[in-house]
Amino acid sequence: MEFENLLKEAQRGNLMAQEEIIRMYKPLLVKNSMERNVFDEDLFQELSITLLNCIMKFRI
Repeated sequence: MEFENLLKEAQRGNLMAQEEIIRMYKPLLVKNSMERNVFDEDLFQELSITLLNCIMKFRI
C-alpha cells in the first residue's frame, strides 16, 4: 500500500495500518530506545505512542 493511503487509513483508526507504520519505523524506534546500550521497553512504548499521536495530527 502506498504510504499516503496507509497514513490516511491509520488516521481513520485502522489498527492494521497503524501497526504497519509502527513496523516500518520499528528500527528507528528501537535505536532511539537504547539507554547506555540497553533496550528500554518503556521508552520504546513512549516513542511508539508519540509516533501514533503524530500520525493522527499530520495533515496530508
